[in-house]
Order: sequence, then structure tokens, then C-alpha cells
Amino acid sequence: MCFPKSRLLCRNDCYPLPLGYLLLYAMAKLEKCTTPNRENTLALRDAIELLSGKWKVCILHNLANGALRFSDLKEEVVGITPKVLSKELLVLEQHKLITRTVHATKPITVSYALTEHAHNVQPVIQALATFGIQHRAIIKGQ
Repeated sequence: MCFPKSRLLCRNDCYPLPLGYLLLYAMAKLEKCTTPNRENTLALRDAIELLSGKWKVCILHNLANGALRFSDLKEEVVGITPKVLSKELLVLEQHKLITRTVHATKPITVSYALTEHAHNVQPVIQALATFGIQHRAIIKGQ
């Protein structure tokens, strides 16, 4: 399955987790699974669903170095619209992966930072970035 180049618009070689038809099919089959590894597989599915999408991993990757204001995030995550960025930040905040801090300045500024819980995801994101770099090298080498 081929994914469009627009899915690879993040800086720092950060790649989204695309959910193809095969993965959706496997997730549907998982609901009927009764093996002892079912809990681990369901937990994996939950993690994939949480981090899936075009932008969430890129946002978390950019927040790894510290808090960023909304406008800074918009510049760092190449290609994201303000509306989509707002929606994704809200979802990440609801899942307790980021915190939103409103600063009493004129004009009011809002900054976003990773929670302690989100720092546990950083090794996974770094592994994805490393894999993406290696994968690009292999594909370009063909």
C-alpha cells in the first residue's frame, strides 16, 4: 500500500502512523480474539488508535524539547492548518498527553507542554523517527 507524500510533512523526520485497510481488518478480527495475549494486543490497539492520524505524533515530537506556544507549533508542524492543530491539541489534552497553560499577558498567550505520561511515549516516537530515516534511505537507494 502506498501513502501519499503529503503524509510525510513533519520536520525532524517525524512520521505519522498511517492506518491502512489491513490494520483496520486486524483490529476488527481482534475483537473476537480469545488468546492469552488478547490484553496486550488490545493495549497495543489502544496505543495505535491514540497516536494514529497525520499530526499527533508530530505534535508530540515537537513538544519533546519543551513548551511551545500555539503559533510556534503551527510553524514547526509543516502543513497543518490552525483549525486542525486546535482539534489535535484538544484531543491530546483530553488524553492527558499535553497540558495547556494560559498566560496572563496582553494579548493572551497559550503554551502547550508534554505531561509526565507523554514522556513515556517519547522513546516510541524516537524509534519511529529512526525507522523512518532508515526506510527513506532504503527507498531512495533503490
